[in-house]
Amino acid sequence: MQRPLLATLDFAWHLGHSSGLRKKRLQPKLASSLNAYSQLPLCGSKDFKPTGTPRTNLVDAADNEDKEITFRCWVGNARVQSAKLAFLTLRQGLHTVQAVVAVSETLSKQMVKFCGSVSTESTLVVAGLVKRVQEPIKSATIKDFEIHVQKLFIEVKAEVPLPLQVEDAERPLPNDTVVDEEQTQEEGGERPLVSLNTRLNNRTLDLRAKINQSIFVVKSGVCALFQEFLSKKGFVLVHTPKILGAASEGGANVFELKVMEIGPVFRAENSNTTRHLTEFTGLDLEMEFQENYHEVMGVLEDLMLFIFGELNARYKKETELIRGVYHVEDFKLPESGKVPRIPFQVGIKMLREAGEELGDYDDLTTPQEKLLGRLVLEKYNSDFYTLDQFPLSIRPAYTMISPIDPSLSNSYDMFMRGQEICSGAQRIHDSALLAEQMRKHDPPIDPTGAETKDYVDCFKYGCPPHAGGGFGLERIVQFWLGLPNIRMCSLFPRDPQRVAP
Repeated sequence: MQRPLLATLDFAWHLGHSSGLRKKRLQPKLASSLNAYSQLPLCGSKDFKPTGTPRTNLVDAADNEDKEITFRCWVGNARVQSAKLAFLTLRQGLHTVQAVVAVSETLSKQMVKFCGSVSTESTLVVAGLVKRVQEPIKSATIKDFEIHVQKLFIEVKAEVPLPLQVEDAERPLPNDTVVDEEQTQEEGGERPLVSLNTRLNNRTLDLRAKINQSIFVVKSGVCALFQEFLSKKGFVLVHTPKILGAASEGGANVFELKVMEIGPVFRAENSNTTRHLTEFTGLDLEMEFQENYHEVMGVLEDLMLFIFGELNARYKKETELIRGVYHVEDFKLPESGKVPRIPFQVGIKMLREAGEELGDYDDLTTPQEKLLGRLVLEKYNSDFYTLDQFPLSIRPAYTMISPIDPSLSNSYDMFMRGQEICSGAQRIHDSALLAEQMRKHDPPIDPTGAETKDYVDCFKYGCPPHAGGGFGLERIVQFWLGLPNIRMCSLFPRDPQRVAP
């Protein structure tokens, strides 16, 4: 509803069957008010003549001081202050405004009562004067103006009671919940904090909250910035097939030039954590390089620095709103503009010095990744860094062996706030070497099998050296904003326990 599709309704239609004689018998004020409020017929169910009335977005209300505007909105709340006065909080996208309904020469007590009793989350079409207030309105995002209602029509009435109050969805999740159905009392004995499961079970209401709308504005921005940066670098957007005749590590791996893709990724693992989804959106790219795979790492790092910088510039309001709810610190980036690039073995050394016990070629656990993130932040003052030269044994079979140490590989991961957002590598581009590495893999992979033959064969025809990586879109959004659960970053999340709504 941030940019609502405003239906053109004939506000007088519902009065068409009232006789002129009856109107003459009514008091002038009441007769006037009858044309100013009602519940409209369902849009599209009746023949009507469009009014052509211009509609205004609430964000532009300040540009219409002392003018009457017409707009569609949801009701945040409505209350009757007295027989002659009612207040409403009206919401449109990320913006809320206070509305006043007061008895006057043209507005009756009946209209005040009608407006003050509108059920929360009903959809309205409102016409009113934009008036400046003397003191800022604390309960609305538009603080210097209010709407003096002249007409108010219920377009769609919300049922009572609601399964979830949108104002509850604006508040943080309980500290100790992942998908817990229990409601936890907020500190200070205030209203209980609503669990994630309750919110996701009522996702259509949950998504109306400003904080959730802001999340998806930022998410949309990350996608747009990803494509903007790479398009300027000459990348071509492709759409690889998702239905394959065999298992695949990634569809983009067979391309030879600069390609990128934004598409769904499905994870066949029983991962019930705050950073895993069964279905997520992948931001993938693959490109050839001239001499060293670090050329590709540089593109990936520059890409993320561009995204971070533009998120700060273009989506500052949404970012600050969300971080303010969860009291999250700003995302720190290196002042030099150079991303910390840490060899895996150096990372192991840093963890050992911090008291961790692990071998030279052990994979990092999630707690160890988070600890390393804190150590990097302390040393480099950066929440974003790259870990390079992973052990070969923990990477896919198509990963190029390191020329420095055959136990290592030309592969890398990228991290935000100590958690992985990207995994990438130089791919083996020689069919003989690829077949050899597949046979050595644990467990071994048959390079002539139906599942792998096409992939191996494509490197028999002269493929240049190439590398790439895949980002998890929801993780980027989660860690940028500092959200406690990745499910908040998926419109209708799918995990091992949830396939609806």
